[in-house]
Amino acid sequence: MANIDFKNKIKSLLKDLTHKKNIIITRRGNASILEIIKLAKNLKKEKVLIQDQGGWITYKQYANKLGLMCIEIKTDYGLTNLEDLEKKADGKSIFIVNSLTGYYADEKMDKILKICNKKHCLLINDVSGSIGLKLAKYGDIMLSSFNQWKPINLGLGGFIAFDQKIPSNYELVPETQKLVQKFFDIKEYFNEFEEYEFKERDLKKLYQKIKDINKRHKFFTKKHNQIKQDLKKHQIIHPKKKGINVIIKYNNEEEKNKIIKYCEDNKLEYTECPRYIRVDEQAISIEVKRL
Repeated sequence: MANIDFKNKIKSLLKDLTHKKNIIITRRGNASILEIIKLAKNLKKEKVLIQDQGGWITYKQYANKLGLMCIEIKTDYGLTNLEDLEKKADGKSIFIVNSLTGYYADEKMDKILKICNKKHCLLINDVSGSIGLKLAKYGDIMLSSFNQWKPINLGLGGFIAFDQKIPSNYELVPETQKLVQKFFDIKEYFNEFEEYEFKERDLKKLYQKIKDINKRHKFFTKKHNQIKQDLKKHQIIHPKKKGINVIIKYNNEEEKNKIIKYCEDNKLEYTECPRYIRVDEQAISIEVKRL
């Protein structure tokens, strides 16, 4: 009984954070992504649109595995080029977007949603990094991971969030010769989905971590801003954008070593780019999200 109570409390919190009416719990973030690609195939979608950098590796892997065409949207170091999105999005596509691209810069999700609605493209918001922020409330469907190094860092599990129905396709009404929007009952589709069952101790931990999400983002923001201030003379990518990680370009080994020394002196983990999940550029990503 305690498990059911905690699970319901967790779902209630996640509904508030995503502005969606339904939550299903998955065993991990990748499981959430796979289920959404399966849904796209079921909806007879043909294309999966993704950011050309700053996304997650399994977006493309799972799209290819299930026989869907994967098309990259041009970005400015991970931030979606809205003109390119409008050009490539259509009723046969879904757009999976990491709304906190590379964990270091916030996407313009309101504008992305507007374009996707206009082009009848299903918008899937990966909120693994943005959960707890306004960014996490835009989209037809949200998905997320609770793995290590995430804002909600339980170490396992994930979720999918959605309303009762999502836009499906348009059908021509013979009598009027007009196109009518059809809707797909996604709640019914996931009705038989077998949710991941956490152990009681993990449910309690997860509940507390979700409750503390605002506190965790405040901690990240303080660290993020301090690093940008300390390294303001370096080539910070998207210096005015809000985020968690900080990514800094360098031109030579001397610049690179200065950034690495700063990380080591301040006990900050870092990764070297180019990396698809960060930026396709010679840079150092300071992994604030691992703190």
